[in-house]
Amino acid sequence: MTTPPILGFAAYSGVGKTTLLTQLIPLLREQGLRIGLIKHAHHDFDIDTPGKDSYELRKAGAERVLIASSRRWALMTETPAQPEANLSDLIARLDNERLDLILVEGFRHEAFAKIELHRPRLQHPLLCMQDKHIIAVATDAELHVPLPIPVLDLNNPTTIAAFIQSEILDRTQTPSA
Repeated sequence: MTTPPILGFAAYSGVGKTTLLTQLIPLLREQGLRIGLIKHAHHDFDIDTPGKDSYELRKAGAERVLIASSRRWALMTETPAQPEANLSDLIARLDNERLDLILVEGFRHEAFAKIELHRPRLQHPLLCMQDKHIIAVATDAELHVPLPIPVLDLNNPTTIAAFIQSEILDRTQTPSA
C-alpha cells in the first residue's frame, strides 16, 4: 500500500491552523483531490458536534478525518490507558488507497514536511529556525529575518493551495480524481 503525500501545518495555538485548513480543503477538492486529515488535540475532545473543529473540517470536504489526543483518537476509538498515538500509527489507520493527500494539523514535533503559520503580532518565535522539516512559512505580515524557505501570504489560501500543488503533489504523484 502506498501512502499519499503528507503535509503538516505547524503553529502555536490560536494562530489559525483550522481556519486556514477549512479554506484550503475546498480549494484542493476543486482540483479533484481526495483529502484525508489528521488533527492533533491536546485535550479531551468530542467529534461531530456543530461548532467543533472536527465537524467543521469534515463539512469543509475532508473525506477522512482522524483526530487524536492522549485520551482518544477517532475514527472513534477510546484509548484512555494507552500512550498517545504517534503520527505514523494514525496515518496507517486511514484508507490511504482512497486519498491523494493527507493534511496534518499539529504534531509539530514529528519529522515530516510542514508549513509554518506565523503571525508576528503574537510574538511567538519562528518554528522554522529549529525545525528543518518546515518547507515554507505562511505569515500575515512582513518577517524581519531572511529565510532560506518560501514565505507565503497567510491571508491568500489560493496561493498556499498552488504551493501545495507544485511543491508537494506535482513532485510526488498525479491525483487519481
